[in-house]
Amino acid sequence: MHSAYVRQPLKAFYTDHYVLPLPPGHRFPMEKYSQLRNLVAGLEGIELVEAPAATDTQILYAHDPRYLVKVVSGELNAKEQQEIGFPWSELMVERSRRSAGATVAAAKAALNEGLAANLAGGTHHAYRNMGSGFCVFNDSAIAARALQKEVHPKLKVAVVDLDVHQGNGTASILQHDSSIFTLSIHGENNFPFTKEQSDLDIGLANGCEDDDYLKALHQGMEILDAFKPDFIIYLAGADPHEGDRLGKLNISKAGMRLRDEYVFQYGADRQIPIAFSMAGGYGKEINTTVDIHLQSIQTALKFSTASS
Repeated sequence: MHSAYVRQPLKAFYTDHYVLPLPPGHRFPMEKYSQLRNLVAGLEGIELVEAPAATDTQILYAHDPRYLVKVVSGELNAKEQQEIGFPWSELMVERSRRSAGATVAAAKAALNEGLAANLAGGTHHAYRNMGSGFCVFNDSAIAARALQKEVHPKLKVAVVDLDVHQGNGTASILQHDSSIFTLSIHGENNFPFTKEQSDLDIGLANGCEDDDYLKALHQGMEILDAFKPDFIIYLAGADPHEGDRLGKLNISKAGMRLRDEYVFQYGADRQIPIAFSMAGGYGKEINTTVDIHLQSIQTALKFSTASS
């Protein structure tokens, strides 16, 4: 199924021109997305593509109809908006649709081309019936199901979540779905403080450094091997990096690169296509986060040209 990828530039889907109207001093680093796209635009071998919006049908692959109606019609109450962390606006709805649509589009592109990116996404705290932690719709769960329902009904999908926070929403939505394997490697003592059960959870101690982190990744991917995935959705969070103010881990920039290389090499060796998203990143300096995200894209580029 994956033996002959079509030689193409690496497609990177973007949504950063949909900017949420956030109050002054809000801690979500909205501007990282446009900064990242500006840098990615200067790379050779990249094709920037405006992300399509996920349709209602696609969102409902992973979410409860009543929740979708509440989001779209602006009926989220104050507590629900507080749990998400964004005030409701029409732009919030559109951006959330586009962020999920970007992962769906990247997944479909990767099936033909081996690799594709969402320059945002990784909204893994969104549950079936509620948003949480800056996440409205769960792009990974939506994209995994969209591939199965719209392209290959028997596709076995793995969600490899290397954001520093557990992919609790993803784990919850996909918990009883044996066709999708959820792997989360995260800080044990970090948000969310009540964890859900992924197919494989590896919780790391505060201050964890490169060697232990990469060892955990190797172990996790070896266990994933038994599942024999046909497709990987990879959340390349920048927040395990030592410069992240919410991460609590101590992974160097070189360690972050080795992490990405390992995942992309895993896919290349087994001819498994990978769609990847940027996921979280809350650097003390925003340019540190953007730099780590850019490094993930540059690492993917090496593999996208090598595999063709």
